[in-house]
Amino acid sequence: VPAPAALLAPGLCCSTNAESPPLQCVLTGSWMNDLGSNMTIGAVNGEGNFAGSYHTAVSATTNEIQVSPLQGSQHHANQKSQPTFGFTVNWSFSDSVTVFTGQCFMDKGKEVLKTMWLLRSHVDSIKNDWKATR
Repeated sequence: VPAPAALLAPGLCCSTNAESPPLQCVLTGSWMNDLGSNMTIGAVNGEGNFAGSYHTAVSATTNEIQVSPLQGSQHHANQKSQPTFGFTVNWSFSDSVTVFTGQCFMDKGKEVLKTMWLLRSHVDSIKNDWKATR
């Protein structure tokens, strides 16, 4: 059974984002986690939607890892908010999709994203559905 294409283990997540003000947790910017994956989130629009890219550092597939698109949404935030959010990565190099959900926290003056993820891989038949989600 292959390991998930996305590397974030449940409860772990991305490290700090150096591009935003210290008093507010802002998703927009570049993020890296402890395994070396990189994520870039563009501007969050007035409805809370955003797009970006995810470059995983690990994968179970033998295919060459490629930067993959992501689309997401955050809960509306005020100036002192630590917003909840979710996004989907459609892996460019495999037949799988990962959804992430989490919250942006301020921790000792640094922004930290804490997430959980769920990966769905393609299977050839419904009888193999049991092994398609991790």
